[in-house]
Parts: sequence; structure tokens; C-alpha cells
Amino acid sequence: MSIAFCSRPAAPDTEVRAMLLGLFAVALFSLTLPFTRMAVGELDPLFLALGRALGAAVLAAAWLAWKRAPLPPRAALLPLILVAAGCIVGYPLLTSIALRTVPAGHGALLVGVLPLATTLYAALRDFERPSRAFWAMAAVGSGLVALFALVEGGGGLHAADLLMFAAVLLAAMGYAEGGRLSRTLGGPQTICWALLLAAPVLLPILLWQGLPPADVSARSWFAFGYVTVMSTMVGFFLWYRALALGGVARVGQVQLLQPFLSLLGAAVLLGEALTLGNCLFALAVAAVVFARRQMAVHRQ
Repeated sequence: MSIAFCSRPAAPDTEVRAMLLGLFAVALFSLTLPFTRMAVGELDPLFLALGRALGAAVLAAAWLAWKRAPLPPRAALLPLILVAAGCIVGYPLLTSIALRTVPAGHGALLVGVLPLATTLYAALRDFERPSRAFWAMAAVGSGLVALFALVEGGGGLHAADLLMFAAVLLAAMGYAEGGRLSRTLGGPQTICWALLLAAPVLLPILLWQGLPPADVSARSWFAFGYVTVMSTMVGFFLWYRALALGGVARVGQVQLLQPFLSLLGAAVLLGEALTLGNCLFALAVAAVVFARRQMAVHRQ
């Protein structure tokens, strides 16, 4: 039997900590697309997606050994598989392919619907039951991001947009499943065991794919290193801890800020344009994130 409770009465310091951890994680995640765009200029998307996962798996094995972490319970196997499929394989692979043909900023705008997708998945899986007011504000925030994507895209979508939307759905699954599992397993253990679970499947594919050419620049390898360490390991340590403390729906809405942080990162790292309209949309979305923090979410 499950017991529903409202997340609003949670200790204020716990909620603040969860939101700060979530914001820091989102700041790290926000550079994933710019660095991915940088890396796929010279690295094959399949190598990038699988290589970053296997590199992070090595770090995960070292961390688990250092902590002497026990094996996860059998009940955690399915959620770990879903985390691996969504966050470790699906999202990195699809975004790597898409970013070969669309700018990082455009892809970042499409990722703006991820908070709503995560909340929807959590609701469908009966993890949480957001209130109607919460749904309304989440829809407003995601609608702003969708409108921004259409405006920036000249009223249309690129061919790679379907890949980005599929990536968002997979990431939402991984975020929600991982956020729930991390309440009992812990955030670092959740992502580390998911990485180790995926490694035996990914290694033969990477060996079949082959290594990249020897003339890949240091710039591309640096981007590869960032998405391996920060995007696949450190960011998830913080993110799953934040979701465990504050709830998937509540903390997940912080990701509405990610597209705009990604736009800033793309402007700095790749020289993509950053306009006044971008900044105004960022302020509007920030206002929505602040407003919906006050709304109830029942956690199962």
C-alpha cells in the first residue's frame, strides 16, 4: 500500500537545498549540447555516445569500489535498465546525431520541454500527482519554450527535431525512474550502477565501431571529456540527489532554465548568436519556475 503525501510541508532548508542542487546540475547539463556539437564536428556520433558512457562507467566502477557500495536490490534492476536506456544510451546518441545538422542553441530550445515530459512520465507511472495549478504553470513554461523554438526556427522545425523530441522522451524516463530510485538507493549509486549495467552491452558495439582517427583535435577531445565526466557522472550525482530531496515534478521544473543556459554556453563556446529576445524569454521562464514552486505536488 502506498501513502500519498504533499511535498509542500517539506522543511524549507531541504527544499532550498534540493533546488540549489538541481540548479547546479542543470548548469552542468546546459553545456552538454554545446560540447556535443563541438565534439561531433570530428567524432562520430556513435563513438561519442558510447565512448562517453564507457568512460563514465570506468569512473563509476572506481567510485563504487572506493565507497564499497553493496549490490543494488533485485527490485532496482528494471529502474536501472530504464535509466541506462534513457540517460546513458538514448539521449546522448540521438542528440549526437541531431546536432550534426542543427545548431546547439536550436537543440537546446527543444530540450526545454523536458521538465513537462518528466512530470508527465512520473504522473503516468504514478510516482507523483501534481495539482491542476502545477500542471497549468508547467504547461505555460513549456509553452513558452515551444513558442521560442518556433520563433527561432522561422515558424518551422528541422528534420533533426524528431530525434531531439525522441531524446527528450527517453531522458524524461531516465530522470523520473532515477529520481524515484535515488530516494532509496542514493543518487550516485543510481547513476553508477546504471552505467555499469550498460557497459557490457556498449563495449562490443564500440569495438565494432572502431576508434576515431588520430588527427582529432584537442578541442574535440576536451568536449568529449566534459560530456563524459560532467554530463554523465557529476551532473547526475547532483541531479538525482536533488530529485530525491525535492521530488521529480517540483525540482524537475528547474530544467526550464536549461535551454537558456545552453544558449549562453553556445554563444561563448561556439559563437552562436545570443539576442535580446533570448534574454527576455529566459526571464519569463524564470518567473514561471519561481511561481510554480509554491504549488502542491503529491508524492506516492
